Amino acid sequence: MIEKHTSQNGMRIVFESIPSVRSVTIGIWIKTGSRNETENINGISHFLEHMFFKGTNTRSPQDIAEAFDAIGGQVNAMTSKEYTCIYAKVMDTHKEEALEILADMFFNSTFDEEEMEREKKVVLEEIRMYEDTPDDMVHDLLAHASFGDHPLGYPILGSEKQLQSFSPETLKTYINERYTPDNVVVSIAGNADDTFIQTAEDYFSRFEASEAKHIGLERPEFLGRQIERQKDTEQAHLCLGYHGLPVDDENMYSLITLNNVLGGSMSSRLFQEVREKQGLAYAVFSYHASFLDNGLLTIYAGTGKEQLPKLRETINRTVDDLIQNGLTDKELTNSKEQLKGNLMMSLESTSSRMSRNGQNELLLNKHRSMDDMITEIDAVTHDKLRSVIDSVLRPAPSSALIGPESVIS
Repeated sequence: MIEKHTSQNGMRIVFESIPSVRSVTIGIWIKTGSRNETENINGISHFLEHMFFKGTNTRSPQDIAEAFDAIGGQVNAMTSKEYTCIYAKVMDTHKEEALEILADMFFNSTFDEEEMEREKKVVLEEIRMYEDTPDDMVHDLLAHASFGDHPLGYPILGSEKQLQSFSPETLKTYINERYTPDNVVVSIAGNADDTFIQTAEDYFSRFEASEAKHIGLERPEFLGRQIERQKDTEQAHLCLGYHGLPVDDENMYSLITLNNVLGGSMSSRLFQEVREKQGLAYAVFSYHASFLDNGLLTIYAGTGKEQLPKLRETINRTVDDLIQNGLTDKELTNSKEQLKGNLMMSLESTSSRMSRNGQNELLLNKHRSMDDMITEIDAVTHDKLRSVIDSVLRPAPSSALIGPESVIS
């Protein structure tokens, strides 16, 4: 059972006790990501994620690393379009120490200028590594083709120019504007009792409510553009993007079921047709990314330059067949059972439960039981799928292509 506690300052704590395990995962979720940035500070959410590990008033970067190693903990962070998360997984006997270290990083990071300059070099190498990985970079290109200059079209990592402009003052200003109690959720899952909620409350009660005014999100227009970029690669990397559904849409499980059949599993139509039957690609898949007010269904495949026309034709034919004929009864049944299986297996990890609870609280402000989710999956019908197919797959998609000069028109 998930327990929720709202502090007087507006910060929320979500807690799920799992007595059958010996670990506890703690995550600090902040409702800010690249979508909340302007062009001038694009990449600041991700850079802040790095800087939380670079020293506090009482701990050096090495001290932070050694503190988690000393308790056998795993610590990491992530930044997305709409949120940032700092999290740690430890044995249940070390949960208090882990919470104290995370709180120290969150509240007391110094953003030392020398450390910042060193970390800028690290992030710059991350950007360069990303640019040298076209099968990753093509997804950022697709976001720009789909949403243009709207912040949802920005890359999460930013660029070298923007990165070099960041100063301690820039980071602190952004924190004051975005890292406010109402934008923060502490998610805890694992072998602990509900007294640990008060422990978390004690560490975060110092979090003062800010009078900063949050700017409302502007819903982007789906542009459906085509972008191509020449790069000296062995393969051509292709992405197609279809305007999807927001995170709380009532048809979400119908779309997830559809994606499973399209390219979300080894038995999917794209995997079987493109890879298994025709040998056109090693990697071919589809996935749906949901945002607060929209979404993007993406198809990706990488292939040799001489096979690109056939790959495009095969993908288009596969999508067209779904538009015209929908799913078979067998596909519908198998896809729903696979979704339920994946859902049940995710319960075996304290990390996945912490993540699910944190995201649900942060983005939806609600939690559904496992029985509720299975009921929603079982309620997916051919009629509901027809509605989703017509709204998502019929309109022309955006596209992004990275490849050698011979494939760029």
